[in-house]
Amino acid sequence: QVQLVESGGGLVQAGGSLRLSCAASGRTFSSYAMGWFRQDPGKEREFVAAISRKASITYYADSVKGRFTISRDNAKNTVYLEMNSLKSEDTAVYYCAARPGTVTTEALNFGFWGQGTQVTVSS
Repeated sequence: QVQLVESGGGLVQAGGSLRLSCAASGRTFSSYAMGWFRQDPGKEREFVAAISRKASITYYADSVKGRFTISRDNAKNTVYLEMNSLKSEDTAVYYCAARPGTVTTEALNFGFWGQGTQVTVSS
């Protein structure tokens, strides 16, 4: 079992930056692949980025590639999402997710989720 708590969301102007953090409980964080997803009201949850257990593999949605960077610090049980050049269409609730084993981009394959943090980008 792992519990996830996101932080770092907020209101930012278009073109600005934010860094999201996701702190995980437990002593086996390094055995979990991690992902970031987002959801706007009335829309389906959307994949944003994912990272493998040892950070050797990362995946990004086309819409964020080149602007967002996912990283992790296994010593701190934390995964990050650095978001630059933010656009109004990045506005959403951002969720951190974990799954034991290999990394994937499919939300259905992640069994553990945080409560989400709101990111609002004003144009």
